[in-house]
Amino acid sequence: MDVETSDGAPARILHPVSLTITEPVVAIIGANGSGKSTLLRLMAGLVQPTSGSVTFSPQAPRTGFVFANPQAQTVMPVVGEDIAFSLKQAGVPRAQRTQQAAEILAGVQLEHRLDSSVYELSSGERQKVALAGVLAAKPQLVLADEPTTLLDLRSAADFQARLLGLGVPLVVATHDLDFAAQAQRVLVFDHGQLVADDEPPAAISHYRRLALA
Repeated sequence: MDVETSDGAPARILHPVSLTITEPVVAIIGANGSGKSTLLRLMAGLVQPTSGSVTFSPQAPRTGFVFANPQAQTVMPVVGEDIAFSLKQAGVPRAQRTQQAAEILAGVQLEHRLDSSVYELSSGERQKVALAGVLAAKPQLVLADEPTTLLDLRSAADFQARLLGLGVPLVVATHDLDFAAQAQRVLVFDHGQLVADDEPPAAISHYRRLALA
């Protein structure tokens, strides 16, 4: 698959790939530029291929996308308003939005931040608000692109646990091999090609050999 670059020229980012995902958690690992983020964005419809196509069987699921930087998806200045905005997009009536926003924030232990400015939050709190906004849309599949890159060790561990316990299928691109090891399946990409698709120990070993060769 080709994706249009910033200068308008098509670039081969991903070679053809067909995946059947049935596991609760699938991790994608690979070097920078290997194609893992592009795969997620194609799955979410955030970018369109200039050649090739993206198809789902039987139909495209309702997806939620968690970015590495929560500022990329936080659109309102107040936490509760941001969640309410996501609920509005999901078709929730105005009268129900404040209560549902509070309930969703309680699910990520941020109910006390309902009326806080998003600019007052720590990086970990911002990422949880971003996740809450995703969950407000009741996704059938969550895609996360290096979601703990900007977090400290404690915040990263907490956020990883939340992602692993979502209760909906998760596909996550990460450089954190300990995080990837907690998935049921790991995909390894290299120069746009899927080079390994296995259980975590075997796939991670393959990536280590590839990266350190």
